[in-house]
Amino acid sequence: MTRALLLAQLATTLPLAGLIWTIQVVHYPLFARVGASGFAAYHAAHAQRITWLVAPLMLVELAAALAWLRGPVERAPTWFGYAMAALVGVAWVSTACWSVPAHAHLEHAFDRAAYDRLVATNWARTAAWTLRAALLLWLTSRELAPPTRYASSVTEASLRASDRP
Repeated sequence: MTRALLLAQLATTLPLAGLIWTIQVVHYPLFARVGASGFAAYHAAHAQRITWLVAPLMLVELAAALAWLRGPVERAPTWFGYAMAALVGVAWVSTACWSVPAHAHLEHAFDRAAYDRLVATNWARTAAWTLRAALLLWLTSRELAPPTRYASSVTEASLRASDRP
């Protein structure tokens, strides 16, 4: 795995994980407190501002996850790249199938059912980005860990040797 690809994953997933938790526990609960008269303007401002922040991160994250599948991922288990891509898929599918339609329904006025659906289904994105962040940090810790003094197998010895410039 190239360091650039790992950095691209970290640079997109970590902010998305933090952002989705902020949305889930700060922004969305505040939606219910805005009031009917100001809700449409509040929602429109939220949607416009959050899109400029989230869309570029999601696009780069998707590209990095797909690039990861194209080549071998050193020092990562075989399943790792597929898990990363699947979690990006969960985030994209839940965004397209649940979040976007709920936001479209909330565009003109607050609707309790649409709001409840938005909050409930947003947990899928929250879980996907949180798990991606945890797995990427785990892999990063493996990448940054110094080699052990004694190799427990020939495979570990050859991995360490291949890490040398």
